[in-house]
Amino acid sequence: MSRRLTREVIFKALFQADVGKTEPGKALQYSLEGQRLNSEEAEFASRIVSGVVESIEELDQRIIHYLVGWELDRLAAVDRCLLRMALYEILYVKEIPPVVSINEAIELAKKYSNQDSAAFINGVLDQVAAKQATEGG
Repeated sequence: MSRRLTREVIFKALFQADVGKTEPGKALQYSLEGQRLNSEEAEFASRIVSGVVESIEELDQRIIHYLVGWELDRLAAVDRCLLRMALYEILYVKEIPPVVSINEAIELAKKYSNQDSAAFINGVLDQVAAKQATEGG
């Protein structure tokens, strides 16, 4: 399996937890059913889901900072979950270049949302990555 498919599992778990109010560990377990992740991929999925859940308030505050004329709860749930996932990677998973996290979020947005969402997600995450690069935070 590829990291893209692993991120798809992560996204589905985060979406279930956000929209369905499923406990995140159970949501990840459901998302993993029928998937053939190796131990490294399963660990990555668990790490990202746990990290997003533990950091959700900080992630949401950072996202809100870049929303112009929008509120977080008005965003499509797909967009909100993809932003949280990619933002967590940008901030805390240093072995993955931000451009990779951004691209993966954009591709998932194209699959699960629409082109406008993909452009929106790109704009927000590009700003975050630029700030990280210049200010280190």
